[in-house]
Amino acid sequence: MNPAHAAAVHAPPGLDRCPLMPTYGAPTTMFVRGAGTELWDAEGGRYLDFLSGLAVTSLGHAHPAVTEALSRQAATLVHTSNLFATEHAAPLATALDRLIGDGAPAGGQVFFANSGAEANECAIKLARRFGGSGLRGLNGQRGLRGPNGMRGRHTVVSALGSFHGRTLATLHATGQPARHEAFQPLPEGFRHVAWLDVDALAAACDPTTVAAVLLESVQGEGGVNPATADYFVAVRRLCDERGILFMVDEVQTGLARTGRWFGFHHLGVVPDVVTLAKALGNGVPIGACWARADVAAAFEPGDHATTFGGNPLAAAAARAVVGELERIDAPARATAQGARLTAALRELPGVIAVRGLGLLLAAELAPGIDAKAVVADALAAGLVVNAVSPSALRLAPPLTVADAEIDEAVAILTTVLSEFPA
Repeated sequence: MNPAHAAAVHAPPGLDRCPLMPTYGAPTTMFVRGAGTELWDAEGGRYLDFLSGLAVTSLGHAHPAVTEALSRQAATLVHTSNLFATEHAAPLATALDRLIGDGAPAGGQVFFANSGAEANECAIKLARRFGGSGLRGLNGQRGLRGPNGMRGRHTVVSALGSFHGRTLATLHATGQPARHEAFQPLPEGFRHVAWLDVDALAAACDPTTVAAVLLESVQGEGGVNPATADYFVAVRRLCDERGILFMVDEVQTGLARTGRWFGFHHLGVVPDVVTLAKALGNGVPIGACWARADVAAAFEPGDHATTFGGNPLAAAAARAVVGELERIDAPARATAQGARLTAALRELPGVIAVRGLGLLLAAELAPGIDAKAVVADALAAGLVVNAVSPSALRLAPPLTVADAEIDEAVAILTTVLSEFPA
C-alpha cells in the first residue's frame, strides 16, 4: 500500500491499499473546481492552469456554452449505441470535415471514438484494411502479401520521439522504445525512424509491406518539437510516389492550438487521414478519425466499432466546443496570445530557448535546472505547468487566456526560476 497515494486521492480511511491503480503515482493536489483559466484545490487554494489538462480545455474550465449543451443533452438522451442514428454525429462530422479543409469541405468521413489513442487505433486499422484488403493503393498498386505472411501492406512507420497512445498498437506506434520493454511482445507491423530525416523515412518505406506513415505536426509528448514544411512536403511526395497513406496525428495540436485549425495547415500538405481528440470535447471524452472518402471506403460494416464513441452527450459537447472555437476565432487568439507568451518566456531567467506553435510551447531550461523541480515549485506558487522533458517546461493554457493571466503566470515563473542557479 502507498499511504501517501491513498491520502492524496481522499480514499476512505482504514483501507489496506489505495483504491486506484498506481499508474500515475501519488498526486500532490486535488482540484475540485475550475473557471476559465483558474483552478481551486480542496483547501480553497487558487491556481492558474497553463496546462489545460494536457491541451484539452482550450475553452477553459466550466465554459458556459459547453455546460449548457451538456445539461440540455443529459436531460434529453445520453446513449443509444451506434446501432442507431443520433442527432449530433453527422453535423459534428461535417463541421470537422470543413475545418480539416481549412474552411472548405475536405471530402472525408469521420469515425468517432472516446480518446486520441482510440482515434489512432482506428487509423492504424484503416491503414491495414486499405493496404491489405486487395483495394488499390494511392498509386493504383494492389496490396501484396508481406514476407511475414500477413496479407498486403500493413506496416506503419512513425518517428522516434513520437507519442500516439498507450494501447498495445498505439504504444508500438509511439517512437519511444523505453516505453515498450515492459509490454513486449508488442503487435508487429511498426517501424520507427529519426524525426525530420527524409532519407531514413524513404529507406524504411518499402513498397510491399508499408501501408502508412504516421506523424505528428508537433511532437507534443516528445518535447514540443514542430515539424518543418520541407519535411512534411517531402513526406507527402514520398507517400504519393509509393502509394502509402500519410496519416497525421493532431490529437494534441488540433482545433486551433497551434494558431491554425490543424497543425498540418502550417506545413503545406493535405493528409489522407487525420486523428484528433483532446480539445474536441473540452474535457468530455471524445476522439475522431477523419479519412478521405476513398480511403474510408476500405472499412465495411463490422470492421471497426465502439459502444460509446460519439454518443449524444459527447457529441453535443463537441458541437458546442467547435461552434465556440469558431465564434471566438480561436486560431487568431492562439496566434496572438502565443506570441505574447513566447516573448515573455524568452526573457525569463534560466530559459535558453522557446519552441512550439501558437499556445503549445516548451521553455528549454539552462543546464543544471531540473524541470520537475521547477514544476513542483510553480505548483506550490499557484501555477500548473508540466515537465515535458527533464530540461523543458510545457505550457498550453486555454486559448481564451487573458493578457493579465499570461503576465501573472510569467511573474510566478520569474520568481520560481530566480531561485535556481543558472
